[in-house]
Amino acid sequence: MNIKKAVIPAAGFGTRFLPATKSVPKEMMPIVDKPAIQYVIEEAVEAGIEDILIITSRHKKSIEDYFDNEVELDILLDSKNKHEVVEKLKEITNLANIHFIRQKEAKGLGHAIWLAKTFIGNEPFAVILPDDLIYSDTPCLKQMIDQFNKYQSTILGVQRVDEDKVNKYGIISGKQLSEKIFEVDNLVEKPNVENAPSNVAIVGRYIITPEIFDILENLQVGVGGEIQLTDGLLKLLKNQSLYAYLFDGKRYDTGNTKGYLEAVVDYALKREDIREDFLMNLKSVIK
Repeated sequence: MNIKKAVIPAAGFGTRFLPATKSVPKEMMPIVDKPAIQYVIEEAVEAGIEDILIITSRHKKSIEDYFDNEVELDILLDSKNKHEVVEKLKEITNLANIHFIRQKEAKGLGHAIWLAKTFIGNEPFAVILPDDLIYSDTPCLKQMIDQFNKYQSTILGVQRVDEDKVNKYGIISGKQLSEKIFEVDNLVEKPNVENAPSNVAIVGRYIITPEIFDILENLQVGVGGEIQLTDGLLKLLKNQSLYAYLFDGKRYDTGNTKGYLEAVVDYALKREDIREDFLMNLKSVIK
């Protein structure tokens, strides 16, 4: 079955990036000249996704506005013969069929995903966490979908992390079937370092079967007083196999200052139109 729908949870406050996120959604922070959320939507589209549901909240209206037409701006740019810019803006609004729903209370990632039940229906779907930008020759989500087509079961995107950072992630354990695939036998949300079953962390990309919705609907609150997606996946594991995939690509956690700055620098250096001047400036600063 083809994966054609994706869910992007974007309702959080972005507290790791305050004070900037007091008025600007973290998903709208620019990576060079595009907001972070546009990169993950482009990744989804390149992977064959056609319909995307973005879970927002009342202070995230600018995300909705960004993916809508702004006729007055188009007219102004046309009057100044900036037709190429107009076409670029139209490409943004035509990336995919983008839908929105609000998470009215901060109840966690699991609750946010549950809100997508009606949108998804009875089909497998992708989940993309917009804080995680992943640069790779083959889009990370495309890699994940290829694995789903092979195993026909839930696939978790994972990477190895430093052992002293396992308490920031959902951590998996399981049988390693190949260099990149694990058959999962346990999931722990943000374990203490001494209790972590491994250093293989779930990172920002999922392909999930629709059985997750009935589980999330009845799930009790977990770590942090929130409904945790990891807890729901653990219950799903009782009824079906789960697999974890060590994806190819470099991941940037743009939800914190260090990861954000790394992404800005690296993505700028990949841009042929600004690379040379930007690199010269970096070298002058390093001196």
